[in-house]
Amino acid sequence: MPLSRFHPVTAQWFSNRLGPPTSAQSRGWESIRSGQHTLIAAPTGSGKTLAAFLSALDDLLQEGLAGPLPDETRVVYVSPLKALSADIHRNLAEPRREISALAEAKGLPPVRITAAVRTGDTPSSERAAMLRTPPHILVTTPESLYLLLTAERSREMLRTVRAVIVDEIHAVIGSRRGAHLALSLERLQHITPHPLQRIGLSATQKPIDEVARFLVGTRHVDADGLANCAIVDEGHRRVLDLAIEIPGAPLEAVMSGETWQELYDRLAALVREHSTTLIFTNTRRLAERVTRHLGERVGADVVAAHHGSLAKEVRRDAEERLKAGKLKALVATASLELGIDIGSVDLVCQLGSTRRISTFVQRVGRSGHSIRGTPKGRLFPLSRDDLIECTALVRAVKSGELDRIVMHPKPLDVLAQHIVAETAGEDWSVDELFHLAQGAYTYRDLERREYDDVIAMLSSG
Repeated sequence: MPLSRFHPVTAQWFSNRLGPPTSAQSRGWESIRSGQHTLIAAPTGSGKTLAAFLSALDDLLQEGLAGPLPDETRVVYVSPLKALSADIHRNLAEPRREISALAEAKGLPPVRITAAVRTGDTPSSERAAMLRTPPHILVTTPESLYLLLTAERSREMLRTVRAVIVDEIHAVIGSRRGAHLALSLERLQHITPHPLQRIGLSATQKPIDEVARFLVGTRHVDADGLANCAIVDEGHRRVLDLAIEIPGAPLEAVMSGETWQELYDRLAALVREHSTTLIFTNTRRLAERVTRHLGERVGADVVAAHHGSLAKEVRRDAEERLKAGKLKALVATASLELGIDIGSVDLVCQLGSTRRISTFVQRVGRSGHSIRGTPKGRLFPLSRDDLIECTALVRAVKSGELDRIVMHPKPLDVLAQHIVAETAGEDWSVDELFHLAQGAYTYRDLERREYDDVIAMLSSG
């Protein structure tokens, strides 16, 4: 039994609250509880986040039952989005509170497990508070982790970390943020006196082995390229209800005003047919335009926009209204592509090709966002060429194909940032710092000449 590895209180809470574990959870716990580095690749709604966190919560519970639980940070959770970090923090509050309450109800000592968020949005008062009393679980972003590793007091706080969870790893691995995060993971391991367990979570990835190598770093990859990492690959194939919405008028190189009106009418009809609809556009400008036209058709009070140019309070209000059932439709850009909790969504509409298979799968996966739900998506091509792309996109998804992730090769400006940050925290020899940099998988091919050039540039200006 997968839950037999947990304290009876934790196991009972999970069974009572959520029922039987998913395959991703069962397989993930097997390796996580054994202390292995673990990568879980599974569809949206498969319980990956709790698969990673439950082990940490159980460890803290058992330690707290055995004696006083010290105010030390044990787990760092890294999310690519500030909003997702805040969302995870809110969603962690319930299991922390309920597991502790269940333990007390059974006559066990009270155990208080704490968590805090540290992102660019965190007020200075909260930042100071977590330095005075470190949380057991720290939720952050790649950029804030970099800053935490640089400042003296927060760097000291991170020395007690035992595990790091990297969520939505596919969202950063192919960009410069991926290189940034890879170096931060090596710096975090450097300051901890014990091996750091690394847990990666993602909905869609290919090749899975390459992502595992990125997660664990060069020093945990053998001569044959095999990562010392348990890979739980549930695949991305899931029953999907997909269709392409083609207008009555022929699509041209550019959509006519008449065709746009037809598209708005069809969107409005779909919104009326479903309780909640999430509409993705590829630009913020189009998101605002669609919101206005939909508002004219179904009511401005039940339609809202969500994108990065809006204030975080406006975005949060839209998320809460959709979750509470006060909105019929939310028109968004990539700001809602990842796993921010917006409650139950019946339908996802995508306007225009997403260009990438994984992006389309991720967005459609926001509907039917439960373990046994069926995602439902409608794809609206916006031009004749777009129709060809959309057709290929749907065909690829149905045949189980995925994009191949390509990492950003050793960006030297990112390396320079980390060299400055790391040497601000402690003294380093040039050779030792080179060795640390090569530990990041993105910099596995870093040549000494390239490294020396960066050092020369930083030292001479």
